[in-house]
Amino acid sequence: MPTYDYHCDACENEFEEFQSMSEPALTKCPQCGKKKLRRLFGTGAAILFKGSGFYQTDYRSESYKAAAKAEQENGKASSNGSADKKDKPAGETSAKKEGKSSKSKPAASDD
Repeated sequence: MPTYDYHCDACENEFEEFQSMSEPALTKCPQCGKKKLRRLFGTGAAILFKGSGFYQTDYRSESYKAAAKAEQENGKASSNGSADKKDKPAGETSAKKEGKSSKSKPAASDD
């Protein structure tokens, strides 16, 4: 059941009322007793998902799921040719593997 905001034009009283959607709007102010009460238009309540387990991608359309699956399969097929080759990290040389530095030592100066 929603909560409605009400405002009395006679006494400027504002309050919230928890009532069913099928109930008629209140007309009599509970504070001053005059029939100057009106229901305010609010932003409304939004669905709020809290906690783990609710993701934007949970409710994707079937066409989106099919396109994503096809794209994923195409990506696997094109990467299989290079999957057997293991690339060396940038800058790694055989000298580094043996524990030696690949950097050359500066020449000694005759000062």
